[in-house]
Amino acid sequence: MADINAINGYTQTSSSTTTQASNQLSADMNTFLTLLTTQLKYQDPLDPMDTADFTNQLVQYSSVEQAIQTNSKLDSLLSLNMSNLGAQAVSYIGKVAQCLGDVMPLENGMAKATYTLDKNVESAVITVKDLEGNIVYSKQGNITAGTHDFEWDGKDLNGNQLEDGAYQIEVTTKVASGETSATVTTTVFGRVTGVASDSNGVYVGLGDAVTANLSDILTVRNDDFFDTNKPGAGEESTPPEEGDADSSEEEGSIEKAARVLSNVAGAAAQAATFGLL
Repeated sequence: MADINAINGYTQTSSSTTTQASNQLSADMNTFLTLLTTQLKYQDPLDPMDTADFTNQLVQYSSVEQAIQTNSKLDSLLSLNMSNLGAQAVSYIGKVAQCLGDVMPLENGMAKATYTLDKNVESAVITVKDLEGNIVYSKQGNITAGTHDFEWDGKDLNGNQLEDGAYQIEVTTKVASGETSATVTTTVFGRVTGVASDSNGVYVGLGDAVTANLSDILTVRNDDFFDTNKPGAGEESTPPEEGDADSSEEEGSIEKAARVLSNVAGAAAQAATFGLL
């Protein structure tokens, strides 16, 4: 998946198609010329071929040839654009991408996704399935309209740790009687592991089992997005203990400010005494 040489796949495919079309045009042109010269050779001298028809046929073949050349240039532009997109996507490798879709990668026992509800619902159930369609995990989701985060530690309903890979997230909602069904949009997060392309577009690999279209990428995050156990992460800050350097500096600043205010107040009182204020 990480082989950047795969980016050349679209170029090779489009070039082959253009070459085949050109070869077919050349064959048709040779056949046309053979028929034309034969017709000229055996035409009735008293009723020769109409030159207007002859000219129209040549113009038609010339138009087709120009169209083939135009397509060839367009193929070159498209392949160049595809290569540029692939080259840009290489910079995503190692970073975490958020993509539209419902298949998320489980990496090192961690998977992240989001789901967006377009309206409030009565109930929402988040279901995680394996690639065979088996339900491995489920929970109640948020029922309010908006975007909500979903994190999964890769454990099934029995608490067993599942293997890393691709899993599908599905959000089933229930609305009040008479209301239209809610629209649910899901996105998945995954570390970009490679870039590839074919005639349909450029793709990035998420983890080792999920592929996403480059056009489906919504955001790209730093590579530490999945690092939830960083030192101090999630810990509440506590006030410094007595004797700490930070505490001493803070107290010193407060005392200094108090002295300045006291001096200012004294100067103001003295000025008032002498009638300056």
